[in-house]
Parts: sequence; structure tokens; C-alpha cells
Amino acid sequence: MPALIVMTKCDLGSFAAAYLLVFHICFVMFCWTYWKAIFTPAATPSKKFHLSYRDKERYEMEERPDVQKQILIDIAVKLPIFTRAQSGAIRFCDHCQLIKPDRCHHCSVCETCVLKMDHHCPWVNNCVGFSNYKFFLLFLSYSMLYCVFIASTVFQYFLKFWVGELPNGHAKFHVLFLLFVAVMFFVSLMFLFGYHCWLVAKNRSTLEAFSAPVFQNGPDRNGFNVGFRKNLLQVFGDDKKLWFFPIFTSQGDGHYFPLRTLSECRNPLLASDRRWGEDGSDEDSTDGEVENDPSVRVNIE
Repeated sequence: MPALIVMTKCDLGSFAAAYLLVFHICFVMFCWTYWKAIFTPAATPSKKFHLSYRDKERYEMEERPDVQKQILIDIAVKLPIFTRAQSGAIRFCDHCQLIKPDRCHHCSVCETCVLKMDHHCPWVNNCVGFSNYKFFLLFLSYSMLYCVFIASTVFQYFLKFWVGELPNGHAKFHVLFLLFVAVMFFVSLMFLFGYHCWLVAKNRSTLEAFSAPVFQNGPDRNGFNVGFRKNLLQVFGDDKKLWFFPIFTSQGDGHYFPLRTLSECRNPLLASDRRWGEDGSDEDSTDGEVENDPSVRVNIE
């Protein structure tokens, strides 16, 4: 009998240690991903997309819309731009005075243009875009895991209170509150996380899901869809060991994204068949090279 009691105490101790270990792993990952989603600054277009003083003066002095449109086309000749405005013109931000890269949008809350902007999230008080989209997805996933763990560990005590095995008291209210909040947040997060998983699989942002990007041949919701595996790698990177950690591993620099078809990869602005380079120089390119261009990776702290 004493041996049985000792074994029971050891089992309870092992269970408590395992419970605390899993709890703190979920809690640390939840806080880490939430911190990164909040405090990672939104990536903005590089200086190469901003108008020079001369171009800006020439654009503002011109009053004819057709001439303004041609000025932007001339400026955008060396930039990797494939999307257009609904009117077919170059996408230009009057607030930031820059030519918008593909998938870039102006956030009225942050008052800046954000690369591959998905949406402005009030829960993290930050723009979700190229620089922190992976962190946002991990935050949703670890939040769900945290809620599942809390609900599953509290549910057994809820059943005991329900059948009357435990006396009524303050603990009953705490158990009911924890279970209700955990389940409520899990259901909400499940729908949001599922929606963003669908967006990743289709290589779309929330904005692109509501308004399809416009290319030379017209709107195309699947313009950036290059297959499930490549879509996943664009967000999480090539190193699978880092997929589940809030460390920036996304492919590219947020200015260029591979396109679905070769015909869309030829920028009609590049009359001389030259590609924009990060150093400002022009490099000869073929269609295949443009499509497979991994772009330039930037390290985002």
C-alpha cells in the first residue's frame, strides 16, 4: 500500500511537470510571436521607387493627366512592376510620392506604403505585410494551440463540477470562465487562421482576395499563384527548421514576386528587355530568368 501511494505521488509529480512544461512552451511561443507581430516595423519601398526631386517637380507641374501618366511610365521603365491600377495606369501614391511596387498598398493608419500589405490589424496595432506576415500566422497558430491546451486541461474539472463531484465555490466560477474564454477565442481564431491558410495556399493577400490585382491582360486573382509548395516557401522560407519560430525567413525583399505565367512576366514597360537591379544597373534578362529570379533578400531585425 505505501509503495502504491509513493508511485501515485510520483505519477502526479510527473504529470504536473509535463503540464507545466507544455504550458510554458505554449505561453512563451505565444508571447514571442505576438511581440514580433507587434514590434516588427512594416517594410516600405526602397528609395528606387521614390520620385527624384526633378521627376517630382516635373510631375507636379504637369496638369494634363495623359502626360502625367506618360511621365510615370518613363520613370517606371527600370522597375520590376507588373501590376497596374484599375484604369491601367502606373500605381502611384500621392501621399508617399512613390511608384508602388507590386502588392504594395498605402495604409491610412500607418500613413505609409507597406510592401505586400495584407491588412492593418487592430489586435497587434500594426500593419501585417511582407515583414511580419509569417509572425502573424505563427501568432494565430500558437494562440489556437494555447486555447486548446487551456480548454482541454480545464474541461475535466468542468465535468466534475457538472456531476457534483467537486463542491461549489469560487473555483467553479474560475473554471467556467476559463473554459468559456478559451473555447470562444479558439473558435474565432480557427476561422481567421483557416482563412489565412487558404490565402497562403493561393498566394493572395486579404486585399487581393477582395480586389484582384490588375495585370497587362486585366484582373487576375491567381496572378501570383505559383503552386502550393512555392507559395508556402515564399512566406516561410527554404529552411524548414525555422518555420515554427518567429524568425524572418520569407523569400525575396518584398519588391518583386514571381508570376504565374511567362507572358505576365514580361514587363511591357521594359522596352529594351532589361531588368531592374538592386544596385540601379540594368542587366540583360530572358523571360525564364525573370520568372525564377529569387529577388534580393533583406534581413529584417
